[in-house]
Amino acid sequence: MSNRPEQQQPEQPPSPLPPHLDPKTYPRIITDPTFNIHLTLTYSPLDPSAVLKHVSSPQAGANVLFLGTTRDTFENRPVAQLSYTSYPPLALKSMRRIAEDAVKTHNLTGLVIEHRLGVVPVGEASIAIAVSSGHRAAAWTAGEEVLERCKEGVEIWKREEFVDGGGCWRENRERDGEGNLVTSN
Repeated sequence: MSNRPEQQQPEQPPSPLPPHLDPKTYPRIITDPTFNIHLTLTYSPLDPSAVLKHVSSPQAGANVLFLGTTRDTFENRPVAQLSYTSYPPLALKSMRRIAEDAVKTHNLTGLVIEHRLGVVPVGEASIAIAVSSGHRAAAWTAGEEVLERCKEGVEIWKREEFVDGGGCWRENRERDGEGNLVTSN
């Protein structure tokens, strides 16, 4: 046994967050003027007016906006908030592929996908999708397809945090457009 007094280790500063988790490195934006595509990952609240402004044009007879918002319950359990995380290089790559496919397939004049990260309180939007086209049928169809493809394949993960303190990580692809559990075969 040593009679020397124990030396206290100096307190280490907290390690910095990796850039993909640090809100100060956001928003992450990709804009492609060739297809009039605007993609954003952000920790800030989404602005529906700004989203629509990106797609509005004299060539567009139809502008469709979808906002996915945090609701106050899930399966009869009170929700406090949602929290989202992502790996931006992959998420933005997936979002770009989805957007380009939609513009080409539906002859869109513009498309925006914005997704919020971090804490999203009840009543606030976590995703905004806006599409514009010459006619409404293409805009409606494209908007729904883009949303479903984002939920199925973009590298963004959600944690539902409940009022009672519990929480649960979920993949967006777990539920269909009507909230029903999707079973894999």
